[in-house]
Amino acid sequence: MSEDTQEFESTDLPSADPTPSLNPPLENPETSHAPVSSSSLEERVTKLEDTLAQILSLLSDKYRYGRLQNLLAEGNWREADLETTKVMLEIATQAHHDDLKPDDVMIFPCSALHLIDSLWVKYSNNRFGFSVQRQIYTELGGGDDISNIDLDLLTQVSDRLGWREDHKWLDYQDLNFTISAPPGCHPSNWWRSAYGAKMAVYFLARLMRCGV
Repeated sequence: MSEDTQEFESTDLPSADPTPSLNPPLENPETSHAPVSSSSLEERVTKLEDTLAQILSLLSDKYRYGRLQNLLAEGNWREADLETTKVMLEIATQAHHDDLKPDDVMIFPCSALHLIDSLWVKYSNNRFGFSVQRQIYTELGGGDDISNIDLDLLTQVSDRLGWREDHKWLDYQDLNFTISAPPGCHPSNWWRSAYGAKMAVYFLARLMRCGV
């Protein structure tokens, strides 16, 4: 016998069963092919539906907020401001800004407000965002009572936000669109509604009720 053959035969290979059974091993009847209860199936279906909804929501968010996020990341505050209005009108299913009524903003989705605000806050390093604007409003004494439209208070807020200069309202193109703009200056285009002070009070109330 050659050395190669001797080496091969000396290796520790598992021994084969000389009489392999032709019958498969018996299965435990209590665990094999157990029927699935209807409640278990319903739970699985519910989990799958929830997972699918989350995936679709993420895809929808990426499509809807992707451009806004990119503009904010670039520090393109003016274009991001205009994109914010566009996105919010899309969420509210309105084609034009002036078509959106104060009552409409009172049912605006809180989740969307939080998401938009978080993007502004993140990329401006806490300088811009709805939450910054709402904080200034509450610091000056504002509340969520939509029946109380205090024009003097709104004027004070606008002064703090840099929307007025020398006691006059600035045109949109004259606002400061740099990171050195006053805290809370943006988003700004969204606030330019045909419903004026009433829209401002309603939207601020919505921010407060949503915890933004």
